[in-house]
Amino acid sequence: MQTAEAIRKRLETTEDLRSIVRTMKALATVSIRQYEDAVASLAEYARGVNLGMQALLRLRPDALPEISDSPAVRPGVIVFGSDQGLCGAFNEQIAARCLEKPPPGKGPGGGGPVLAVGTRVGARLEDAGAALADALTLPASASMIAPLVGEILERIDAWRASGELDGVHLYFNRADPGAIFRPHDEVLLPIPLSHLRALAVAPWRPRAFPALAMDWETLFSAVVREHLFVSLHRALAESLASEHAARRAAMHAAERNIDDRLALLRGEFNLQRQSSITNELLDIVSGYEVLKGEHPRRQVPSAWSGPNNQR
Repeated sequence: MQTAEAIRKRLETTEDLRSIVRTMKALATVSIRQYEDAVASLAEYARGVNLGMQALLRLRPDALPEISDSPAVRPGVIVFGSDQGLCGAFNEQIAARCLEKPPPGKGPGGGGPVLAVGTRVGARLEDAGAALADALTLPASASMIAPLVGEILERIDAWRASGELDGVHLYFNRADPGAIFRPHDEVLLPIPLSHLRALAVAPWRPRAFPALAMDWETLFSAVVREHLFVSLHRALAESLASEHAARRAAMHAAERNIDDRLALLRGEFNLQRQSSITNELLDIVSGYEVLKGEHPRRQVPSAWSGPNNQR
């Protein structure tokens, strides 16, 4: 059986670990809030982009039949994961989704380059045999998402210019109230024709209709690029929010396990301390008994036992 001192040291170590876990849980909670706010703010921005695309399609309805709805032959893949651990099966699930449900095409990742956003998910994909073009690190805050999205768009433009891809497929985890997060995939490029048709036939809600001040093709290309920016920004923000939600859930489970362990250690410590106190008391009593045996009590003669008191 361990000594009380050894158990006390284990108690101190476990309490320090509990403090670290609680701090990480609090940080994850704060981080979730900023990324959820980023996703909410993107909703209004995406609405403005859709209105611009809707206005352009209403001005040029003849341009819609010219857009091809055929799937990409060499689609590239962008997978959003995490740079840090302690978030459960976050990277494993999205990597499995990418490998089990690739976009139409030939070869790993659908025939085009595979870009991992998050070093840990990149390692999972490489272990599974995927040939990564690169693995980017994630932003440390919501304000740093936009520069990273700009870098991803530049890479897509370079790959399209060199003929390495003709489409892009996104894989990312999305927050789910019932399961914390759920793997999700969607087509980024080419823009689904069903989405464009829905915009073209949707009723125009604003009061006034905009007028063009520049060339239609140039303006449509700019709106499409804004659509790509919003889609990538939203996917990255949702992935980061679900990552921190998964980490908060993992830290909450770890905190409960540590609390159970602390209760067990405190019970062992109290039992060991009580046993130690009992042994010390027994030693005191035993010593007292020994001393009592070595020095027996002197018998004091009674006053009635003297010779003068004999009958």
